[in-house]
Amino acid sequence: MNALFALLVAALPSTQEVPLDSPRWDHSAADATRVEHLGRDSLHLLSGTLLLRDTALRNGVIEFDVALPEARGFIGVVWRAHGPGHYEHFYLRPHQSGNPDACQYTPVFHGISGWQLYAGEGYALPLVHRFDEWTPVRVEFWEGEARVSVGAGQPQLVIDTLQAQPQEGDIGLSAGFAAAHFSRIRYRALEAPSFELRGEERSLASSLVPAGFVPSWSVSSTFAEASLAGAMGLADEHRAGLTWDELPVEPSGLANLARVQGIGPGQDTCFARALVGSPREQIVLLDLGFSDRARVYLNGRLLYAGDNSYLSRDYRYLGTIGTFDRVALPLVEGTNELMVAVSEGFGGWGLIGRLPLDAALEFE
Repeated sequence: MNALFALLVAALPSTQEVPLDSPRWDHSAADATRVEHLGRDSLHLLSGTLLLRDTALRNGVIEFDVALPEARGFIGVVWRAHGPGHYEHFYLRPHQSGNPDACQYTPVFHGISGWQLYAGEGYALPLVHRFDEWTPVRVEFWEGEARVSVGAGQPQLVIDTLQAQPQEGDIGLSAGFAAAHFSRIRYRALEAPSFELRGEERSLASSLVPAGFVPSWSVSSTFAEASLAGAMGLADEHRAGLTWDELPVEPSGLANLARVQGIGPGQDTCFARALVGSPREQIVLLDLGFSDRARVYLNGRLLYAGDNSYLSRDYRYLGTIGTFDRVALPLVEGTNELMVAVSEGFGGWGLIGRLPLDAALEFE
């Protein structure tokens, strides 16, 4: 029996301590230096990401200690990193200590962090940070869920819906603006989660988009926002050469456009297109949410232009998405083409559209 138990234990995935000078570290940071800090050997990380290549971790635990500065920063951990800029991301905001967004989980697709799209319960949490001392952080992730602990004790942030599809990928550390120190970095693969899964009980409900929301958008390839300047309607030249992908919305009604593609210089805008069938000529109100900027066209005619960018409305404005705007749509009987040009700066590229239930509309 003892021999069998020893074999079983030996077969379990073991915790791997990551050497601070491991040649597997691959970084895009301004600085990643091994230094002595608060009595420990540590990594000093500034302005970038430090990936541990060849991790191939789908389900696992990442643990490390971090020393936070009392400064504005975004300091955390990434997992399932793969391809060009795809990963899950959790980070601490030292400058928001005690506030509802003292920490943040967000997916990153095509290098676009979606924190403006995923805010509030299940994504952020009020924490009181401790500065210039070692704080333990633990992230356990299993398929579509994760639990995060900061400091000693039980998991604090419960993430029931990781936004990316589970797959193997690299792990890493990140630091934006302020520098941070990391020590005792370790990880292990999981054969089973230590927490109770909640995904199965919500699977049916989460597969249904609430009535009234546009359930799917046709998303175009990118182009320059400047090409629409001064145009009060859409011409053939605005559609020329575009390719299209179908993007179903998430259970909240959100379309995260970065799931389809990224942005680049002179390529910061795409069209999201939906066909709306109306039984009669009528005017209806479109509840609209977007990030960062949007132009709404109905049957080729410009009806609305708005800016929801970070700091666009006052110096504290975050630009988080929500159905905060309304646009009157003069629908004709039959099929109507709703086109929204959505432009992205940073922080999340998304769109939400909701139409009234009593208008007897159909999405084609």
